[in-house]
Order: sequence, then C-alpha cells, then structure tokens
Amino acid sequence: MLYLAEVQRKSGFIGSSKAEFKFLACQRSEQNWSAVPGDEHIPAPDDATYGAGALVMVELTNSRQIQRHYEAGRSLVNILQNFSSLSKKFKTQEDEIEQWKQSLTYQSQELNRREMEIEVKQEEIEQAAAELDQVAIERNELEQHKAEVEELRIDLERKNSELEGAWAHLNGEIQRFEERQAAGIASSGLDEQQMQQVQMALEQLMGTVMPTESVREHVTQSFDLIAQQQAGLDQHWQALEQKQSAVGDRQHKLSSQSEALDQQKQSVAEAESQLQSAQVTQQQQQARLEQLEQQSQTFSQQIEAQNSLHQRVYDLLNASDQVRLGKKVDVSALEEMPIEALQSLVSDLEQDLDKMSRFVSDQEEELKLEQQAIDELGSKIAAANEYDRMQLEAEMTDEKDRYQMLNQTLVGQRRNLQERGEMLSQHRAVLLRRQGHAIESENPEPADLEPVLTHIDEMRQQLAERVQQLDAEAAGLRSQIESCQQEVERGQQELDNQRQALHQAEAQFSSQQAEVVTLQGQIQLYEGMLHPVQGRLNDYRQQLEQISNLIGQFQETSDYQLQAIAGMQQTIQSLAAAESTPEYAAV
Repeated sequence: MLYLAEVQRKSGFIGSSKAEFKFLACQRSEQNWSAVPGDEHIPAPDDATYGAGALVMVELTNSRQIQRHYEAGRSLVNILQNFSSLSKKFKTQEDEIEQWKQSLTYQSQELNRREMEIEVKQEEIEQAAAELDQVAIERNELEQHKAEVEELRIDLERKNSELEGAWAHLNGEIQRFEERQAAGIASSGLDEQQMQQVQMALEQLMGTVMPTESVREHVTQSFDLIAQQQAGLDQHWQALEQKQSAVGDRQHKLSSQSEALDQQKQSVAEAESQLQSAQVTQQQQQARLEQLEQQSQTFSQQIEAQNSLHQRVYDLLNASDQVRLGKKVDVSALEEMPIEALQSLVSDLEQDLDKMSRFVSDQEEELKLEQQAIDELGSKIAAANEYDRMQLEAEMTDEKDRYQMLNQTLVGQRRNLQERGEMLSQHRAVLLRRQGHAIESENPEPADLEPVLTHIDEMRQQLAERVQQLDAEAAGLRSQIESCQQEVERGQQELDNQRQALHQAEAQFSSQQAEVVTLQGQIQLYEGMLHPVQGRLNDYRQQLEQISNLIGQFQETSDYQLQAIAGMQQTIQSLAAAESTPEYAAV
C-alpha cells in the first residue's frame, strides 16, 4: 500500500539522528486518498538520506515492511495535475448541467406560455363561433322578415291589381253613361238598376282599397331589426379594426426583432471567427511545443549516449590497469609525512572506501530492483485493459524517472568510488615503498582518461543546458497554450451562450410570427364573414327602403282613390235624389 509520509529526525546519542516516516495519507484507489488517523510512525531504513520535513512516498508490504521509498515531489505534482484536470472536468460538467437547467426552464416557460396562448385562442375561437351562431340566427330572422315583407308586397300587388280592375270597371260604367248622354237617350238620368250597378261598383272599389298601417308596422320592425344587426356588425367591425391595428404593431415589432436577430447572427459569426483564430493560434503553439519536446528528447538521447560513453570509460578503468583518472595525490607530501600518520591515513582511506563500496553496492541493488519493477509494469501494461493501462503507464513513468535519477546519482558515485580506489592505491604504494616492501613498478605509465571524462562532462553539461533552455521555452509555451486554451474555452462558452440566446430569440421570433399569422388568419376569417353579412344587410335595407317608398306611393294613391270614390258616391246620391223629385220626373 502506498503512503504519503513526512520525514522526521530525532537526535540520538552523541549527536546521531534516526530518521522516521510519519504517515500523513494513504492511497485507497487511483484517485482516492484519505488521511491517516492518529500519529503513526515507522522507522526509516538506513539508506533514507532525506532531510527533516521532506515529503516522501512509502510503499509497504502486507507485513508493514518498507518495500521502497522515494521523494514525493513528482507524485504530488501528478496528483495535483489529476485533481486539477478532474476539477476542470467537474466544472465543465457543472456548467453544462446549469445550461441544461436553464434550457429546460426556458422550454418549460415557453410551453406554459404556448399553452396559455392556445387557451386564449381557443376561447377566441369559441367566442367567434358563438358570434357566428348569433349572426346566423339574426340572418335567419332577417330572412323570415324578408319573406313576410315579400308576402306583403305580393298582397299589395294583388290588391293593386284588383283596384285597377275596379277602376277599369268604374271607368267603363262612366264611359257608357257618358255615351248614353252623348247619344241623346230620352231618359237623362239613370234607372234604378243602373244606379245599383254603379253603387255596387263603387262599394267593390271601396273594398279593394287596402290599409297600409299593418304593412308599415312590419316594415318599421324590419328597419329596427336591421338597425340591431348593424349595431352588432359595427362591434365586429370595430373588433376587426383593433385586430388589424394589433397586427400592424406586432409586424413593426417583428421588423425590429428581425434586425436584432441579424445583429445577433453577425455577433455569433464574429465570435466564431475569433474562436477559430484562437484555435489556429493554439494549434500553432502546440506544434511548436511538440517540436521543442522532440528537440529536447533528441538532446536527452544524446545525453544518454554521453552517459553510456562515460560509463564505458569507467568500465575501462575497472577492467584495465593501464588507464587512470589522473594524478590527484601529492606524492612528495606523502614521502615527507610520518609513516605512522601515513599508515593511519591509508587505514582511514580503506575504511572510507569500504563504506563507499557498500553504499554503491546497495544503490546498484536498488537500481536492479527498479529495473525489475519497470519490467514487471511493462508485462502488466501488455496484459491490462484500457482503464488500468493508463494508471500503469503513469506508474511506469514514475518508475522510469526514479530509475533515471538513481542511475545519474550512481554515475557520480561510481566515479567517486573509482577515484578513491585509485587514491588508496597510490597511498598504499607510497606506504609500501617507505616500509621497504618490494613494489612492482615495471608496468608502463597508465593512460590518463581524465581529459576524456572532462570532455564528456562538458558535452553533457552543454547538452543539459540546451535541454534546460528547451524545457524553459517549452514551459513558457505551455503557459501560453494554457492561457490560449482558457481563452478558447472562454470564447467557446461565450459562443455557446450567444448561440443559445440566438436560438431562444429565433424561437421567440418564430412564435410571435406564428401569432401574427394566426391573427391575420382571424382577420381574413372575420372579413370573409363580415363582408357578405354586411352586403346582405345593405341589400335588405335597400329593399325595405324601396318597399317603404312603394307603401308611401300606394298610400297616397289609395287616399286619392278614396276621395274620388267618395265624390262619385256623393254624385250618384245626388242624381238619385234628383230623379225622385217631381220636377225631375216631369222633365
């Protein structure tokens, strides 16, 4: 199990200090860390050379034994990077959820508004249907009154025809009477039978005169009904004018909204262009970063080649006595040094070399364990699924980094060990010579490889500086890419908001446009209904006015006829009275 621990050192006897690991957190899963309760410590191994307060990663076996330990810097950076990525991902998801909520809320409000509009339109349709039914009823009443007026007109025509016949009969009698007078008939008066015939004709003519009061009453009622119908139609015409005015206002608003929509579309197009430009810049920066990383990788490979060459030179030092690192021992000083001091110095160098050899051996063993761990992770990666492979590859990267750091440390330690070995050999040679022991000095002077190693070190230093420059430039470029990425994300967010606002505005515009079309349809329906009804009502009014004029003419004619009949009756009565007198009879 993997732990995050803090290095603590306690002072011991005569100034020595013992390192301990204080566990701070424990890894439960790949992305799950929990604090370690209490104050749990474990003694650090002897190879733990960390300073007090350092943070390290400690891996324990099932038996609570330390399997390995390493500095926690890179691991903490990876954990923080993963946490930052997860935080950004969660933030993005929260923003998306919030956008969905806003969209759903807007859609719900829009649906409620449409439902209310549909209910209002349904009520208007029901009201219009009721008004149509009322108009149909009133139209039927008008048709009925029209039929009654038509019957009265036919009756008037029939009475008029009968009256004309009576007048024709009376005129015929009068004409015969005048003819008789003109022919000089002996009897200048009318006999009784003729008087009766004339009297009967006058009475018949009097009976054919029809009173017009009832007809005038029906016509007046028809005019009143038409006035009522016209008042109802005027209300409908007024409502139609209001709807036409409302449609005009809404069309004006739609025109303004259309211009605003065009501006929003232009803003969205500009935002898309800016976002594309930022994305192109980001792609260019990413390509430059990949180029820098490739160059850095190439120089790193050259550094590895120089390290390999450096290691081969050291291997040559270990394999042959004909090469050495250089003359670093002042032989004249050793010759003048007391032999006891020289013996003590040689003994100290032997002990120091022994400690250094054990330490390097332990480091070599740890390097082998790291290589074994890398090989095991490689086998696991080959057999792992996609999800586990990502975690294993991250662990592989950490293991390779630790291996590289340990290997680089060992390079210097091996060199130091080699130098100390050569220094001990030279001290031993001087000591043996001063003690009088025979020394085989027939060997030729070994070759000095110090200039070669120095040149290799200079090359490695130059390459490392170049890699450092490339890494610094890459780090700056990564910062620019991150800023550009934030700008792209911000631009994308703004573009999404503008698009959403545009969609909402378009939906609102379409809804209002549909409302205007609906109102226009209602106006056309009203006009289609009102114009025919108004036309028929005008026809009815015109016909009633004609009938009213005919009734007036008929009344005037009837009054004249009644006066004429009354005069004729009076004349006949005078004639009849004259014939009954003796004077008239004698004549």
